[in-house]
Amino acid sequence: MNPESKTTKVAISVRADDFSVDDEYQSLTLDNTEDGAVVMFVGRVRDFNQDQSVSNLTLEHYPAMTEKVLHDIAQQAQGRWRLNRISIIHRVGDLSLSDQIVFVGVTSSHREDAFASAQFLMDYLKTKAPFWKKETTSQGQSWLSTNDKDQLAADKW
Repeated sequence: MNPESKTTKVAISVRADDFSVDDEYQSLTLDNTEDGAVVMFVGRVRDFNQDQSVSNLTLEHYPAMTEKVLHDIAQQAQGRWRLNRISIIHRVGDLSLSDQIVFVGVTSSHREDAFASAQFLMDYLKTKAPFWKKETTSQGQSWLSTNDKDQLAADKW
């Protein structure tokens, strides 16, 4: 549990437009002299999945629920680790190969909390956040479900 009573600064964004990793880093570190660790993860659209070629990805979500769930996930991370800042960005809409999909950034006084919390946030985003992914492959379009590997990763927490 987080023994500090200080409030973590949390930024959540669900949007169609792209984001700048540099801008997000600057936001995490602006006027932040107490944190020695910044951990960031960026997920991108890749050209394969489960042995099939992928040409694009469409992400849909339930707007009334999505940001609430992302805030809940961030709050769980706050309760487990000493974090000062959390940023989660998740894109929706039609995405092409190499487009950025997700950004997770955390800051902490120490690297152990930053690394563990970033891993937790991504594991929970993959399994608990209400996003639906549709891939276009050479076999046509199909909706994806949570795979066993992602579920096992989330279950360890």
